[in-house]
Amino acid sequence: MARHRPELVVNCAAFHNVPQCEERPEEAFRVNCTAVRDLALICAEAGARLFTFSTDYVFGGERRTPWGEDDLPRPLQIYGISRLAGEHAALAAAPGHAVIIRTCGLYGQSGTRAKGGNFVDGRVADARAGKTIEMACEQVVAPTSTDDLSRAVFALAAAPALAPGIYHLVNEGQCSWYELTLAIAEILGLPARVLPVDRQGRSGTMRRPLYSVLANHKARRLGITLAPWRDALERYLRRRYA
Repeated sequence: MARHRPELVVNCAAFHNVPQCEERPEEAFRVNCTAVRDLALICAEAGARLFTFSTDYVFGGERRTPWGEDDLPRPLQIYGISRLAGEHAALAAAPGHAVIIRTCGLYGQSGTRAKGGNFVDGRVADARAGKTIEMACEQVVAPTSTDDLSRAVFALAAAPALAPGIYHLVNEGQCSWYELTLAIAEILGLPARVLPVDRQGRSGTMRRPLYSVLANHKARRLGITLAPWRDALERYLRRRYA
């Protein structure tokens, strides 16, 4: 930071393996909260804007309409709690410089080392291997292409007089993980056997939100829109597996 004096810092670091956050809560808070606070302080001192990412997992409850930026978070597990703490830490440390971008259900070409790739490529591999795929049908999300997300992030950075605060950026629409898996198989013409499973959002004792679709209210007011999730998915699959 001292050497390069950037105008904008984009923080993509996170501890986002949700079950492991339950087992290693101290590490989750070090990465998702304390480090974000420290970076926000440095950005404020340097006069740089900070874009840092958060998650749909800050929400939980019985709601069935998309969550807006001003809705009250209620995380259900350590991962969501640590990310929400990071939001507050960044905004407290750099109230005039921090932009929080919440997103959901990411997939993209590079995948993630912590999770061994991405959800979409994993389901393609399962289908091609002839596996029976059991997939959660009770969790409703907004699957989001990292290509679309990153373009929207750059558009947000270029928006005139962008105010600090929280913004949602996800592909439009919603589906369950089961419906997403069916769409993957249908688009690529894969003869997959996909079975819906209702685990009530639980992985052991850990709870996941049953409905965590985000609404891009503030970005849309700035003229920034993302494609419907199925259009983005088809574009990704056609490019990657054509």
